[in-house]
Amino acid sequence: THHSQTLRQPMLYVAVRADDLGPEVAFVRAALPMNRVEEQISRLHHIIWTAAACAGLVTVALAFWVARRTVRPLTELTEAARLIAEGAYGHKVYASGPDEIAVLARTFNHMSVRLAKQFAQLEEDRQQLRAILSGMVEGVIALGADERILFVNERAARLLEFQAQAAVGRRLWEVVRVRPLQEVARRALANPEPRQEELRWNSPALRSLTVHAARLASAGGAVLVLHDTTNLRRLERVRQDFVANVSHELKTPLSVIKACVETLLDGAAEDPQHRDRFLERIGDQSDRLYALILDLLSLTRIESGEEAFELRAVPLGPAVAGCLERHRERAETKKQQLTAEPPPGGDGLAAHVDEEALEQILDNLVENAIKYTPEGSRIVVRWRAEGGQVRLEVEDNGQGIPEADLPRIFERFYRVDKARSREMGGTGLGLAIVKHLTQAMKGGVRATSRVGTGTTFIVSLPQATAEPEPEAP
Repeated sequence: THHSQTLRQPMLYVAVRADDLGPEVAFVRAALPMNRVEEQISRLHHIIWTAAACAGLVTVALAFWVARRTVRPLTELTEAARLIAEGAYGHKVYASGPDEIAVLARTFNHMSVRLAKQFAQLEEDRQQLRAILSGMVEGVIALGADERILFVNERAARLLEFQAQAAVGRRLWEVVRVRPLQEVARRALANPEPRQEELRWNSPALRSLTVHAARLASAGGAVLVLHDTTNLRRLERVRQDFVANVSHELKTPLSVIKACVETLLDGAAEDPQHRDRFLERIGDQSDRLYALILDLLSLTRIESGEEAFELRAVPLGPAVAGCLERHRERAETKKQQLTAEPPPGGDGLAAHVDEEALEQILDNLVENAIKYTPEGSRIVVRWRAEGGQVRLEVEDNGQGIPEADLPRIFERFYRVDKARSREMGGTGLGLAIVKHLTQAMKGGVRATSRVGTGTTFIVSLPQATAEPEPEAP
């Protein structure tokens, strides 16, 4: 490059030696103004930068496309993993792309299906277990290591008198006020050995529970299984009372008979005056013993279902009249008045019962009224139809029964006034036989009473249409 004095501008010169022109040395020189060179260079720079910009844009677009194609399946996998973590088991991903991404998507889908099946099986097992625990006769309480209730079924909530749903998550002592049970739970949490204890408390009646407690080694908690033994203990007491009462009722007449026989053997048999009196007592006590045995056998047959009933329509008017006639002499001895009050529509009302069983029910109730009603009182037998049933009432105006004794008067050998009852005789099984006979014929019996006013026994029996009387020949 050189500044040309002639053209007065910078120039680019190129000189090349030309040896092929002859023997002389020759040179060829070319000159070009620098502004034209710079224009060419500028144009070339523009082309280069334009090409570079286009290449950069294409590269960025291609890179974005490749990155998006690669990242989108991963994003879908991430979203699917989040959904599965939230409980949407079985969610699948349909991803296309490189082989590695496709393999990962297929593996993820297989995992999702397996998880869905396993969690579905777990939920089914959980529901089955909950259904089994909810339907159990026993109460079940699962506790954590801090005595918080993890699970409780409805039976346990009923036994311990609290709401099952509101109890979960709370400590045992917050919802159960039975201190012995709290102590059993603490011992079960502290000791790995299973234990069994029987608890009793008043709530408000006497309750009895057998508690099986075992520690859960994996969770550090404990499970309590509660079995209500209240009825079992009550039946045991009833059995013990029954055995004691039967023994006493059998022992009393046998003791009298034995004493009279010993007296007769000691010489009273030679004395006609005393002999007859002792023999009479032996006869009375034998009759009492025989009646007791018959009542026991009858009660046993009724309870076991071995008593065969011939159910038919039995008119109540004749049955009540026959009963009152059988007891009228004894009632007149005590100056008592026996009265029958048929329904307003007449006495054609009939019950669908066994005739002998109905007679036994009436005899026991009327005899009981005569026995415990003072002289000069009035005993009324009335009956009427009521809602498809026959309502039979035996009412007296005697001394009455205390309210506390009413629920137990139909128990065997139960007596309100034991000393007075034994003086009057009887087996103590009459009302129990009445209850079981009425229940066996799909009826029921109850009593209402006020002390000093009187007692009314109410028997409900199935109603039937009275059988037509045979025509006279």
